Amino acid sequence: MILLIENRQNSIIMEDLQGFFEGIMQKAFEYLKLDLQLEVSLLLTDNEEIQRLNREYRGRDNATDVLSFPLLNLNPFDRETWLSDLEVNRTPGTGETVIGDIVISVEKAREQAQEYNQDIKRELGFLAIHGLLHLLGFDHERDQTDEQVMKELQEAILLRCNLPRE
Repeated sequence: MILLIENRQNSIIMEDLQGFFEGIMQKAFEYLKLDLQLEVSLLLTDNEEIQRLNREYRGRDNATDVLSFPLLNLNPFDRETWLSDLEVNRTPGTGETVIGDIVISVEKAREQAQEYNQDIKRELGFLAIHGLLHLLGFDHERDQTDEQVMKELQEAILLRCNLPRE
């Protein structure tokens, strides 16, 4: 797994951001039994920038907590095709499959952590997993079944990361 992080926020200072998010992504890949070399880009930003991106790409003029920009059209409910699509999209030479970009407003994550009485690391972990699941083809906005599957996956992966709901 390759995780490229760009940190454009100063809302929180965390020691070893790279290690924190890599650990979460790795646990998610393990839980989903994805033994492929996948590449994800993660942008940590503030409410102002995520609102601009949300307006520009989704037509919604508000700050949100996480945005995902998948590069592949994947169907995780057909595992054989899902894995095949990930495999066939490997970059020649490197063997990695670039699956997309996640943008997290750390400022919004902090607000939500306070609102839900959660640790900021738990909230950031939740948002990273949520964004990753979108990159992998899951979509809670599609229907109630997808929404339930995403909720269950998020909670199970967070437990593996030792970030349970308080």
